[in-house]
Amino acid sequence: MQASDKVTLQEEAATPVTLTRLGFGGAPIGNLYRRVEEEDAQAALQAAYDGGVRYFDTAPQYGLGLSEGRVGRAVARFARDGVTLSTKVGRLLEDCAPEEVTPAAFVDVPQKRFVYDYTYDGVMKSHEASLARLGVESVDLLLVHDVDVFTHGSREASDEKVRELFDGGGYRALQELKAAGRVKAIGAGVNEWQVCEKLLDLGEFDGFLLAGRYTLLEQEALDTFLPRCVERDVGIVNGGPFNSGILATGAVEGARYNYDFAPPEILERVRRIEAVCTDHGVRLIEAALQFVLGHPAVKTVIPGAVTAAEVQANIDLLARPIPAALWSDLKGADLLRQDAPTPGD
Repeated sequence: MQASDKVTLQEEAATPVTLTRLGFGGAPIGNLYRRVEEEDAQAALQAAYDGGVRYFDTAPQYGLGLSEGRVGRAVARFARDGVTLSTKVGRLLEDCAPEEVTPAAFVDVPQKRFVYDYTYDGVMKSHEASLARLGVESVDLLLVHDVDVFTHGSREASDEKVRELFDGGGYRALQELKAAGRVKAIGAGVNEWQVCEKLLDLGEFDGFLLAGRYTLLEQEALDTFLPRCVERDVGIVNGGPFNSGILATGAVEGARYNYDFAPPEILERVRRIEAVCTDHGVRLIEAALQFVLGHPAVKTVIPGAVTAAEVQANIDLLARPIPAALWSDLKGADLLRQDAPTPGD
């Protein structure tokens, strides 16, 4: 499998969105957890393009606009009609006093705060502001960002944001943008598959960016959500294939899982998975990256990278052959669901 292998988000879409099997996730270059120099960010983006990656994802939240600006400067060097861009709506960025800067996992960010807004006006304003930061006339895939429990703290709060999206006109704004040809596809970028199912019940979406919820460690999405995506021709962009890091680093001290330090039971499960990988001469990080692409609903995977070397490492990981016996042994050890599709099936 090569980084430049191309697929479409929806097989039967009237206006197809072309993706490469490996994409570039823009959160890390928004100074996620640590400062990333502009030179390193641009080198990483250039290495992705030179390596055949043509799908780039970003969002206003990532570095409070920093990531969008960096992606935009890179795209200005590329052939715009040859790349696919996605960004997100749901957070408006506002100028603020230094003490009001939105606290987050992003460091050394512009002096901004964000305000959640999933209404018609909020979606339209967010879209226009993103175009300005990116320096482009359009994006290809526009995603509603973080209408989930993980972000808002409770099911009730998540449901309230979903209601705002539909009752407040945000979904109508997405439909209008798509109907006018200003975006090719609409969807949501979230941390939970359950809210994606709720959205499927309420509207028509082309795809979802699902972060960390379908990985070597987690396959609950196989119960109902991913089969529905296949049935309805809804594509999945798999974000966070390493579950915030632990499936890349292994169960080392300080390993992160789901944006926090990994608990003991996760550390132990990762050790067991890694032991099976080692028996087959496969690195954990290789298995984690390639596993998610075994599901027919998953169209692309977007691991994070902040340097050219990390980008090239991801490209190389995707090209490494993995024996089918690895997947069967993981299933035999109850470390992988029996119904999980695997690469080569």
